[in-house]
Formats: sequence, structure tokens, C-alpha cells
Amino acid sequence: MGIKEFQELVWGYYRDHARAMPWREDPTPYHVVVSEFMLQQTQVSRVEPKFLQWVARWPDFASLADAPAAEVLRLWKGLGYNRRALRLQEVARIVATEHAGRLPSAPAELIALPGIGPGTAGAIAAYAWGQPVAFIETNIRRVFLHHFFFDQDNVPDSEIMPLITTALDREHPREWYWALMDYGTHLKTQVTNPNRRSRHYTRQSKFEGSHRQLRGILLERAIKGETLHEGLKVERYRAKSIQRALGELTEEGFLVSTGDGFTIRT
Repeated sequence: MGIKEFQELVWGYYRDHARAMPWREDPTPYHVVVSEFMLQQTQVSRVEPKFLQWVARWPDFASLADAPAAEVLRLWKGLGYNRRALRLQEVARIVATEHAGRLPSAPAELIALPGIGPGTAGAIAAYAWGQPVAFIETNIRRVFLHHFFFDQDNVPDSEIMPLITTALDREHPREWYWALMDYGTHLKTQVTNPNRRSRHYTRQSKFEGSHRQLRGILLERAIKGETLHEGLKVERYRAKSIQRALGELTEEGFLVSTGDGFTIRT
């Protein structure tokens, strides 16, 4: 398949099946940043209601920067990977205090912010500022692997990126990436996951009974106002695992030591 034919296929699908999303309806820099953090490893259907609650409660970087961390984590509940919530608030504080409330537009500056890697920086630049920046993420990788590397395994992103750059619609980068994302989501339901042929593919570990689940249980108890301690008992988990999780949550800034235990960071 040639690039032009590929572009026509993607645009054609988008014309008929474009998804409506609140952050697409009003792609302000703040809305884009919030949505990108929420969408990392989380389905759109779970993100949409949380996004609407979030921007209603904190409509801009300044209001999020001043919010109590416990409230931020409470509203984030259900999205998973709670460190994303704290990183998002850190971004808001930096933007509010060091950039006069205006999000940087250059990918190099965006990468310098907490929790933002090259892919997220490229997405923010394209969606918030309409910049023709080439970037790769799960859905985009799936599309290019399916159409251009259908008979290859262990494909590195370095071989995909030149095609992403060539196919990019430089006059309409925001809409082009929306189209790619929507087509990639559709493709997921039609074929065996092409991302398994990526050199960077990793299967997500089981959540039930995992260390991630333990961390979530402890954090939820702390958010509810419980003081945690190293003698705490959690069904199915050993004392050593609980102590390790408490140490991690404290080191990462979720909890603070009070002398007789640990409470949620305020």
C-alpha cells in the first residue's frame, strides 16, 4: 500500500466514524494535557466521565495547582496508575508558577515537564497547538504495523517513525492524528493485535492479587482518612509486601509519615 492510498483509507474511515470526545470539542492546552494523562493505559469510556468531572472541578492549570492532593487522588479514583494524578498536578504547578499559566508549545519544553515523554509531548503539540509533529503511541503503532509491516516481527519504532512522518497531514495534523487514533481503535476489533509484532510490546501483568492492587488498596484507605501503619493487615498480602508498598507510596509522595503511621499527603 502506498502512502496516498493509506491516507485516503484513514481519512475515509474518519469521515464516516469519527468519535466525539469532550477534549476534542474544545482542545485547549489544559483539556489536552488532562486527557492525555488520563488516557495513558486507560480506555476512553472510563476517561470521559472522569474528564468532565475533573475540568468542572478544576477548569485550568491554576485551580488544579492549588487543589489538595488528597482531593486530586480522590477524583482520580477508577483511572488507575495513581502517580499520573500527582504528576499531572505537578505539571499544573509548574505551568502556573513558571510559565504564567501558559503551557509550553515546543515538544522539547513539554518533555521537561513531569510525566511527559516524547509520545505525550508530540500528542500535546499536535492536539493543543496544531503542530505537525511526528509521534508514536499504541493505536498509531498498530495501524502502521498492520498496513506496512504485516509480514514482519520484532519491528522497532525507529522503522515506523519515517512512515509516520511521511504520512502526516501537515495542514491538518490535529485531525489527522484523531483519524489515526479512531482507525487504530477500530482495527483492534478486526484483527489479531499487530502490536504484538512490535519490538516494544509488553503484555500487561495481571492486576488481581498484584502489588499494584495492594498499593491501590492502601491508597484508598488513606484517602478515606485511615492512618496506615506497618502492622496493618490486608487480606492475601504478607507483612513484608505491605511494608514495601507503604515505603514506596511515601517515597513517591502519596503518603506522609506522622510518627505513628502514614496518612495521605495534603
